[in-house]
Amino acid sequence: MNQKYLIPANTKRSMLIFGLFKPIDLIIFLVGAIATVMLVFIIGTDTPTQVIVGLAPLLVASMMVSPIPNHRNLWTFTVNVYTYFTSQRKYRWRGWCMLHGEDEK
Repeated sequence: MNQKYLIPANTKRSMLIFGLFKPIDLIIFLVGAIATVMLVFIIGTDTPTQVIVGLAPLLVASMMVSPIPNHRNLWTFTVNVYTYFTSQRKYRWRGWCMLHGEDEK
């Protein structure tokens, strides 16, 4: 009669890989892992500094895709900051009070 259907709280998780990751997350992690392997082979691991430099891409990629609360918000913020610094700085605005041509005096 007056039945209510509840949607499970984890319905969106079924669309994620392993219930945690989007495909772009795995791509970022794989790029970091490949860069780490290449750096380790190129620069070696003779000193602690070389080890840190070699592992840096994997560590950064791991932090970027780690399933912490609100990490999507952090990722979106990072993309917005990158877009702000790499895109056009002159903002063109044409509001309702401006004509489509130059200002006439």
